[in-house]
Formats: sequence, structure tokens, C-alpha cells
Amino acid sequence: MNKSLLTLSLIPIASVMHTYGTSHVPDNRPNIILFLVDDMGWQDTSLPFWTQRTMYNERYETPNMEKLAQQGMMFTQAYASSISSPTRCSLMTGCNASRHRVTNWTLRKNTKTDAVSNTLEVPDWNYNGIAQVHGTNNTFIATSFVQLLKDNGYHTIHCGKAHWGAIDTPGESPYHFGFETNIAGHAAGGPATYLSERNYGYDEAGNSTSLFSVPGLEKYWGTGTFMTEALTQEALKALDKAKKYNQPFYLYMSHYAIHVPIDKDVRFYDKYKKKGLSDKEAAYASLIEGMDKSLGDIMDWLEKNGEADNTIVIFMSDNGGYATGSGWRDEPLYAQNFPLKCGKGSAYEGGIREPMIVRWPGTVQPGTRCNDYLIIEDFYPSILEMAGIDDYDVPQEIDGISFVPLLKQTKNHSQGRSLYWNCPNIWGEKGPGIGPSCTIRKDNWKMIYFYETGEKELYDIPNDIEENNNVAALYPQIINKLSKELGKFLRQTNGQRPSFKKTGKPCPWPDEI
Repeated sequence: MNKSLLTLSLIPIASVMHTYGTSHVPDNRPNIILFLVDDMGWQDTSLPFWTQRTMYNERYETPNMEKLAQQGMMFTQAYASSISSPTRCSLMTGCNASRHRVTNWTLRKNTKTDAVSNTLEVPDWNYNGIAQVHGTNNTFIATSFVQLLKDNGYHTIHCGKAHWGAIDTPGESPYHFGFETNIAGHAAGGPATYLSERNYGYDEAGNSTSLFSVPGLEKYWGTGTFMTEALTQEALKALDKAKKYNQPFYLYMSHYAIHVPIDKDVRFYDKYKKKGLSDKEAAYASLIEGMDKSLGDIMDWLEKNGEADNTIVIFMSDNGGYATGSGWRDEPLYAQNFPLKCGKGSAYEGGIREPMIVRWPGTVQPGTRCNDYLIIEDFYPSILEMAGIDDYDVPQEIDGISFVPLLKQTKNHSQGRSLYWNCPNIWGEKGPGIGPSCTIRKDNWKMIYFYETGEKELYDIPNDIEENNNVAALYPQIINKLSKELGKFLRQTNGQRPSFKKTGKPCPWPDEI
């Protein structure tokens, strides 16, 4: 790796021209759909990812997730970062957040989004996001796997939320990363509104009323079309077009749902009110079911167009479910992802464990479950392997490991593998496990280190999924071992840490305390 982008740009294109330049030669490589949901918790579904059903599995209705699971493999320990941009940048680069340094959400150029602390100063992180070219400060340079797919003959479609780069940086645009089609993707990480009655954040003159106004959906303004449905209809049109190209396609169906604001999807809202839910919780449930309908519509398109048997469908969320604000969720807070603790923004399982399903006809055994863990940066090499692309040079060091062996049940690379998180930032909301921290998961053990206090917590995750029993005092040798490994990784990846305002000194690494 680490060769020039010039080499990268020339070799695959020549290869593609040689292999796929003759129109009558069929390209039988699989289509790939990554269906990424925003802020969807592990329990925001009728499909139980735990060993038992919970009240949330009974509350929500996601029949298409259930159908997808019947046709593929569920992953019960799929991890991401606890905040959107870090996850999405790891997905696109294959790098751990400690390496790419986009460790909080991005929006305005040259502007940190961190809340202010009386005691800590956050580091100079990459608040401008990621890009494929140099020239912008506080930006991580990498080649996206989408660019590699495009250069190797895939037609690439982006639909929905992007959130890789700040406004007025190259990374704000999906086109920059190799997408040939972009539907509604821009710098912002959430919608101004899902409502067409409010033009998705534009006034009657077509002027944006918010940095979060969603572009490109003008034809749906004032039509009563909920944004989730509008995005789905546009994605289906893009698939109709893609089918005519006689080349495999990659669709990144990246919904804004179920990110706040929790607008009610009237197609499903009354159903949940009749179940006895509050206005807020009925609206939240309606967003979930609207997302699930989108999944079903896309799966139906694959069936009707004869593409189902040659299309891999991957379902994933970017971070845990929102559980910290009574403006959007009913109290008591921090319990909305039960049995997982807390939610979005937290180092606890509720912030980082995601619902994941993969359907790959002919390769993945239907109706199976994988209890081995993986993390979001693993998607980069996995999707490239699915596409048959194994010879590529990129400027970044890839931290991810392909999970294709888990899909084929040929190898378990989770045993003895360590997963790492680093969030030296101040997200802004309050709750258990929210604050500057770094984390390591190795086999059964998970250790969280909080930069501000120096406190370390240790949990036996398979036997304490709720993280209620901190056993750090009982296992000092394990704490010492994990601290050394985590500290070494953070240094090797040039990770960052906050500093104390009073002294100006950096917070200790986990192996220094």
C-alpha cells in the first residue's frame, strides 16, 4: 500500500478496459447494496439480535429485516463508532477512527463541533473530514473503496446521507469519492425535516432555511411524500437506470432515518398510537417502519428485475440509537436500547453495537447467526473481496479485516483479535459512558478508559451485556494487559488525546496510569 494515487488511477482503468471493454462479454460479478441506517439502535427492530425477545422487539415492526435475516446471516456483535462521521469515515477508508482522526461529527469548514468543557481541551482533530486529494487542512487523505469499485467496472450510486467532509471541502460531495450518481448527499449529517410540507428544509422561494436542508428532492416538495419514501423512489429509479448499463452496480442506500428530528411518518404513526405509545415514541417507531418499508421495496425491485440471486445486500447502522434527550424520547433516558446501556455517543454497548444482516445468495447460508465480532472498518476490505477486487494500492493503511470468512463460515478471525475505539472529543449530550474515552474489546473483555478522570472500567461482555458489573478491581492483570495494548495501538496509529486546561498537559494514555 501507500503508493501514489496516479498509479491507482491508471492500473485499474486499464485492467477494466481490457476485461470489460467488449459489450457482449457478461459481467457476472455480484451487485452490492449497502443499506445503512442512521442512528438505529440494536433493539430498534422486531428482529431480536439478543438471545431473547425484548419489549422493543415486540413494539417495532420490521418485517423486511426479518425477511432479510431469513435469507442471510445476522451478526449479533457488529460494532461501529458511537458517532456518525467517525463511523462513516472508517467505512470509506478502512481505517480505525484513531488513525483517520475524524473523531466527532463534521459540518462547517475549519470548525470543531465539540461542546465546551471547563477542564479539557480537545485535540486538533480532523474536523474537515476525509478526502481523496491533498489541499485541505485537518483532513485525512485516503482512497475510498467506492473509487476502487468504480475503477474496476462497477456503476456506483449514492442515495441519502453522506457526512464525510465539511462544507466547502472536497469530501462534502459523494462524487468526489467515486459515486457516479448522487441523490441528496451533502456535508450535513442530518435532515432539517423529513416533511415535504416543509420542502425538506427549503422555503417557498427555494432558499435553504438550514445547513441541514436536504438537497435534490425538489420534485417531492409539497406532495405529502415523507423523505424516506422520496429517497427510496429515487433509488429505485437509479436502479432502473443501472440495469440498462450491463455492469454490476453498488448502491449505497444511506437513509437519514432515524436521525432526529423525529418527525412522524403518517403512513405508520397511527398504528403505534393505537399500541398505546406516546406521540414521541409513536413517531420514532414510524420512522423505523418507514425505513423497513424502504428495505422491502428495494428487495422487491431485485426480485422483479431478476437481480436477487446476484445481489449481495448488507444491512447496518452507523451508531447506537438516540437515548439522551427527553425532547425526542420518553423518560427514563439511557434505557432505549435495553439490554444495552445508554445509546448514541456512549462508549457502552448501546452506543456502538449495531444490527447487521448480510444476504449473499449461494454463499451465505440462509437463516444463520454469527456471534463473532467485527467493526465498521472491516467493511472496506470485505466489500472489495465480494467484488473480486484484491489487487489495489491506496495511500492509507487499512485497519479493517475482511469478514467474508465469517460469511462463508471458513474462519473466525475474532478470536484473539482486538477492536479499538478512540473518542477524545466532547460530543455535547450527557449520559452514561459519554465523554472523552478510548476502548478496547478483546475476546470476552471490554475495557473503557475515561481521559478526564483516568478511570478504567472492565466488563465481561458475553456474561454482562448490560455492563452493570465493573470488575476492574478484581482483574488488575487484565486491566494492565489491555491498557498496554490499547496505548500501543493509539500511538502506532498516531491517535489523539485531550489535554487539561489547567496545566496544558495531555491526559495520560491508558498505559500511563
